[in-house]
Amino acid sequence: MNEALLRSLTPGVLAILVRRGADFAAAEDAVQDALVEAVRVWPADPPRDAKGWLVTVAWRRFLDATRSDAARRRREDRDVEEPGSGPAPAVDDTLQLYFLCAHPSLTPASAVALTLRAVGGLTTRQIADAYLVPEATMGQRISRAKRTVSGVRFDRPGDVATVLRVLYLVFNEGYSGDVDLSAEAIRLTRQLAAQVDHPEVAGLLALMLLHHARRATRTTPDGSLVPLAEQDRGRWDTASIAEGVGILQAALARDRLGEFQAQAAIAALHADAPTAGETDWVQIVEWYDELTRLTDSPVVRLNRAVAVGEADGPRAGLAALAALDDSLPRHTAVAAYLHERDGDLATAARLYAEAARRAPNLAERDHLTRQAARLNARRSR
Repeated sequence: MNEALLRSLTPGVLAILVRRGADFAAAEDAVQDALVEAVRVWPADPPRDAKGWLVTVAWRRFLDATRSDAARRRREDRDVEEPGSGPAPAVDDTLQLYFLCAHPSLTPASAVALTLRAVGGLTTRQIADAYLVPEATMGQRISRAKRTVSGVRFDRPGDVATVLRVLYLVFNEGYSGDVDLSAEAIRLTRQLAAQVDHPEVAGLLALMLLHHARRATRTTPDGSLVPLAEQDRGRWDTASIAEGVGILQAALARDRLGEFQAQAAIAALHADAPTAGETDWVQIVEWYDELTRLTDSPVVRLNRAVAVGEADGPRAGLAALAALDDSLPRHTAVAAYLHERDGDLATAARLYAEAARRAPNLAERDHLTRQAARLNARRSR
């Protein structure tokens, strides 16, 4: 069974059901039922038109659920007749569905969470980690969003800012390697850039391209993480870097700075450095100052502390770090790195081991454990 194919078809099928009058929650349930049926049936009897098959089965499941619920009989009377089993229209509905999920009746945070869960294919845990909240809290938020849009016609699309936030989080989750969605996020952002004249759309596309350009060097063949300073820059995708820088420069020239443009500028400075030692950390700190002004994000402040440590020395970085909540994800790992830079190997080793225990995934845990072991070995010589 090709799970990647099913995942790629899901948004389009969901969009078709929503356009035909299904409320979002009911449509999502029907599509999930159709996917389960596909897993059962397709290995022995694959359809010629996979999307058309899913649309037909999902629509039938939706109608069955509607008929079984007396409270929805009025909706059933208004529904159009069941479509035939012919080919589904060759239309990419995914970006449209992102806009529809960013419904005006939802807060931006709820719209993002709902879209990531229903369209992006992320788990509640992954979304919660992205928002730095407990999984139970995010589960409640998604459930409330579904209740809010239940019975609402999706005929008023949401705003560009919410869609950008969703695309950014989908890209980041794909880029981490947990879910391979980064290329899809780039594709959709390209579509959006072709449709919407907005500097932040361009900023996000540039940011994605610049990060994606070094994806092949972020891990070893066995999945181990490779820090930025140790990556083989000769293997970075220079065409993607050039495209990203060009898009960014055009966006910055419009003098309407936003957070994605600022992040892309930081990524461009990393990409422009021939070696890690030649990175312009002073200018990176300046861009982090702009980004802090725009977002006041604790994660941005954490990354700024690293940049300050590189530009002004590890003790300056530790001073910047001291102003932040030590419960912030990766705070301990940053502290370990800065203490190592400052020559305090005992403290650094202890903090690396502590950070490993808190790591959000296996690859990061193994990397931090190796860092602790490396420093302990140096100390024992």
